[in-house]
Amino acid sequence: MISVIVPTYKEPEVLDLCLKSAIEGQKYNNQIIVVVDGFYDLNKEVLEKYKDYIYILNLEENVGLNRATNLGVYNASYDKILIVNDDNLFPQEWDVKLLDIYQENSVIAPNQIEPIPSMFRQFHIKDLGRDPNTFDLEQFWTYEKSLSVLPNEKTGSTLPIFMSKKDYLKVGGWDETYPGAWVVDWDFFLKCELSGMDMIRSYNCHFYHFVSIGTESTFEEKVNKQTKEQQCHEYFRYK
Repeated sequence: MISVIVPTYKEPEVLDLCLKSAIEGQKYNNQIIVVVDGFYDLNKEVLEKYKDYIYILNLEENVGLNRATNLGVYNASYDKILIVNDDNLFPQEWDVKLLDIYQENSVIAPNQIEPIPSMFRQFHIKDLGRDPNTFDLEQFWTYEKSLSVLPNEKTGSTLPIFMSKKDYLKVGGWDETYPGAWVVDWDFFLKCELSGMDMIRSYNCHFYHFVSIGTESTFEEKVNKQTKEQQCHEYFRYK
């Protein structure tokens, strides 16, 4: 069994499709923890829709992705954890496929399908939809099954991640001292690698990633994002 941690902010339409794919795509009755990082009322309808299949961790206020992810992991009932952002979609039988390749002392990154070219050469590029309103989940599931299953590579270090809760806690999880959520994944992967974990990329299942679909509607929010992202890069270099 797997504990899935899905931090969410204020994109209920994305969360809806993410949870639908996770629940309908699983074979086992896994623990799916939705960490609501503020804006509960905005997400309430979706959370009510899936309440019989998910565990809701309502933080009541916005604490940021780093702390929200850590709190989700702390509440995981199983040692095998899967951290997935809400703008990702699960393939069919994702739990069976991940359990088949689980290894202790490793961070496993199932590969991703993205609609636009990526900086990660390993990603599979195929535009199956760029927003939840036009996305065809059945088409994605059919297409994902057709992809070749290549041997695992030691080229992990991207989300989603599948690993042991014990190993996650051993390296301290997401660093909450970062001024934002950018680059903190690099920091985490570096800690895992320095602690001797294998950074594995698996091609036995692919998650679909909409790519930066999060809310940032105002000019002030966009400017703040640029500033915070720069601060995160500077902090990473300092560390």
